[in-house]
Amino acid sequence: MTPRHFILATAGHVDHGKSALVKALTGIDPDRLPEEKARGITIDLGFAHLELATSDAQLSNCHVGIVDVPGHEDFVKNMVAGVGSIDIALLVVAADDGWMPQTEEHLQILSYLGVTRAVIALTKIDLATDETASKASVREKLRDTPFARAQIVPTSIVTGRGIEELKAMLARVLADAPPSRDIGKPRLPIDRVFVLRGIGTVVTGTLIGGVLRQGQEVMVQPTGRSARIRAVQSHNQEVESSGPGTRTALNLTDVNGGAATAEQTGVQRGNVITLAGLGAASDTLDVELEKSARLATAKTAAARPLKDGTLVRVHHGSGNFSVRVHLLDVKEILPGQRALAQLRAEQPVFAFAGDRFIVRDWSEQATLAGGLVLDPDASRKGWRTETRRRFLQARADSPTDACVWIDSLLQRERALRRAGVLIQSRFSAAEVAATIEKLIEQGCVLSLGQWLVSENWWQSICVKAAQTIDADHHAHPERLGCALNDLRAVMQRDLPDGDLFEHLVMALGQSGFVPAGAVIRRQGHRSTLPPRLQAAGAKLRATLAAKPLEPPSRKDLTPDVPAQQALRFLVQTGEAVELSAELVLLTEHFQRAVAAIKSHLRTHATSTVSELRPVVGTSRRILVPLLERLDRDGVTLRQGDLRRLK
Repeated sequence: MTPRHFILATAGHVDHGKSALVKALTGIDPDRLPEEKARGITIDLGFAHLELATSDAQLSNCHVGIVDVPGHEDFVKNMVAGVGSIDIALLVVAADDGWMPQTEEHLQILSYLGVTRAVIALTKIDLATDETASKASVREKLRDTPFARAQIVPTSIVTGRGIEELKAMLARVLADAPPSRDIGKPRLPIDRVFVLRGIGTVVTGTLIGGVLRQGQEVMVQPTGRSARIRAVQSHNQEVESSGPGTRTALNLTDVNGGAATAEQTGVQRGNVITLAGLGAASDTLDVELEKSARLATAKTAAARPLKDGTLVRVHHGSGNFSVRVHLLDVKEILPGQRALAQLRAEQPVFAFAGDRFIVRDWSEQATLAGGLVLDPDASRKGWRTETRRRFLQARADSPTDACVWIDSLLQRERALRRAGVLIQSRFSAAEVAATIEKLIEQGCVLSLGQWLVSENWWQSICVKAAQTIDADHHAHPERLGCALNDLRAVMQRDLPDGDLFEHLVMALGQSGFVPAGAVIRRQGHRSTLPPRLQAAGAKLRATLAAKPLEPPSRKDLTPDVPAQQALRFLVQTGEAVELSAELVLLTEHFQRAVAAIKSHLRTHATSTVSELRPVVGTSRRILVPLLERLDRDGVTLRQGDLRRLK
């Protein structure tokens, strides 16, 4: 069976034996820097890998990538870079030292990041004076944490005690762990960059969210720089592709540019390798912050209130960023409290909705809080509005519910293009599509072509459009209907995109309105002349009826504005027909003349204007414009001086 892949990170106080334990488990020394060898402490991230055999025949073996982190307080920022995307923690506590400051800080960091699986290695057990008391002390410290029930395994690298038991315990804990999710959105937060002669730029990291393949076009965020994967390695083995939950190395083309060092490539720790089309970096994130209740009795800098406007360092993925915190509803966050906030960064950060992060003080001496990204591309405008608060609180209350996240987005945006919904989030395309269909079935969301709209908002839009049309009918009863251009001008302030106007017209057409050419009217609307024009209309009808086929010119027919408006009404309503800019006939007389011409041409095939004059009973002044109108309408066809039916 295909091995299941997981990422494990160590955690614990300096000199408690994390790196030595990793070497005992794997045979690989994770300390690679000369300074680490000289000082005997881990300074930067180290890496190893371990194959764990499972006792369950139904399960495949576990392939565990190990990230060994520094424990010294000066290097906590490096520790955080290594634990951002892990499946299980190996929390190391030395039996002779017990629970120490960085043990506590690392525990809080793991909790903030949402890590729920851990095994506790009680190292240096050969130096313990009372093993039972040591275990009891650690168990007490774990009370009321996600690791309260974690197994404690006594170990000693000197005697070899507990090493195999620790492997078995890790396999047992990972046996029921779901593999890292493949949501089709690969991200590789870069934790190392180096340049090899003849090979070029190589980046490494813990791959999450999807698969990266040899030959694939990728993007370096937050710079937006494009690159191509020349080769892929996982645990020193060249592979065609690497999936989520694996330590991955990528040889990138198009980023080296002849660079001899990692610094010259412009790619650095904290950058993210991902695919195009998965969103963009932003300098503003809306988040929920949480300050651990365990700090309530602490006498450290971490226990101080996190105040509105504080400048901090935010650790996300493998990077850390300068950020100013703006709290929404409160002035400060105390231990045990949560609050909505906006992070305003000095440089763009590439994050997904649903990502977790760590907040440390500006001097990098204390871990202050943890957080959850609620909106990775937030706006600073309208930050302290009730609409924004409702949107963020809904997401904070249901951090893994795609239904709530889509609904909250629709309540805020009103309308969304289906293809872009939650693209920059930890929800897969399949999850988003299924949730959208569920919301549509529930009647909460309407699907309008490529658009999704909030049902309540769309109904309000339709009501406003109907009221606009009715108001136009009342103000201008002489019109056939409300001009679509006028309706568009009114509604464009409410519609986020012009495409939605066509859907609005279709919706109105299904609810008692009739689109007709350039206007739309209520089904029962019948145009009538307003009282002020009724006298002018009556006079026009009488004048045109007095000489049916010898009407006066338009200039003589409409000497004033009321007459002009009344005639426009007769033409728009079809009561009169324009032969030309200067001639108008009542429709019944026009139709009688057309019928006579058609009858004559059916009998005689072709005729001249002179031959048609007695047939119609009118002058050349009227007949020529009449025939030209019929030519335009496709009733007749002119051939020299002759006309025939088309």
